[in-house]
Amino acid sequence: MDSKRTHSVKLNDGHFMPVLGFGTLASEGVPKSKAAEATKVAIDVGFRHIDAAYVYENEVEVGKALREKIADGTVKREDLFYTTKVLKKLQLDYVDLFIIHVPIAMKALEKCKDAGLTKSIGVSNFNHKLLEMILNKPGLKYKPVCNQVECHPYLNQSKLLEFCKSKDIVLVAYSALGSQRDPNWVEKDSPILLEDPILKAIAKKHNRSPGQVALRYQVQRGVVVLAKSFNEKRIKENFQVLEFELSPEDMKAIDSLNRNSRFFKLPFAVDHPYYPFSEEY
Repeated sequence: MDSKRTHSVKLNDGHFMPVLGFGTLASEGVPKSKAAEATKVAIDVGFRHIDAAYVYENEVEVGKALREKIADGTVKREDLFYTTKVLKKLQLDYVDLFIIHVPIAMKALEKCKDAGLTKSIGVSNFNHKLLEMILNKPGLKYKPVCNQVECHPYLNQSKLLEFCKSKDIVLVAYSALGSQRDPNWVEKDSPILLEDPILKAIAKKHNRSPGQVALRYQVQRGVVVLAKSFNEKRIKENFQVLEFELSPEDMKAIDSLNRNSRFFKLPFAVDHPYYPFSEEY
């Protein structure tokens, strides 16, 4: 079997996206060099899907780490799947996926794809109405291949997942382990996902960590999941979620944890006409 397609999902434009991605957003105060080191560790461990963004302010370092791992023969560029939200600073010939957060930028995205700057185009934080707005746009040239949203057992996005599947759009989960609890984004009294007793009990049964269970849950639902850690041991653990399976009973128990509880509410954008979180899904 083609190794590129193992543990990957086929996108609606024919390209393949690895089901497990490495997130490069650093916690506040973490030096940019850490992003480069962690990215290299992730590639060495086996991650081939790297998720980045200009606003993370470390894309130069991440891009350098990728180029070094290509130069030393660890990976070929075509084996990597690189996602970004702004096309600059990277110093790669192309990206695999370019994502936008508002529907008005779709035309510009189509031009990027036509110019060969990106292989695929996707969206982030779109509810079903925003997706329908894009899909029903007259003259739409390329359908978004994915919708990247906050998704974890406390916000399992089951209705949005079903909607996306019906439109052949892949759901990509960020904050799949809860959140970094950054006070700039997350309320301090938010629940701590990885301390949930049901997750902990399932983890104990499988001799795994609650984080591994939370990631595996998404993989088995057909969701592409982003795992973020700059800790070498946890980066390795996160990649091991491809090595075990949850039972139907486990999956049902984790489904029951849903409380539609969102860590990232984007309060600064609440009055924007395209604010995505006022809809149920």
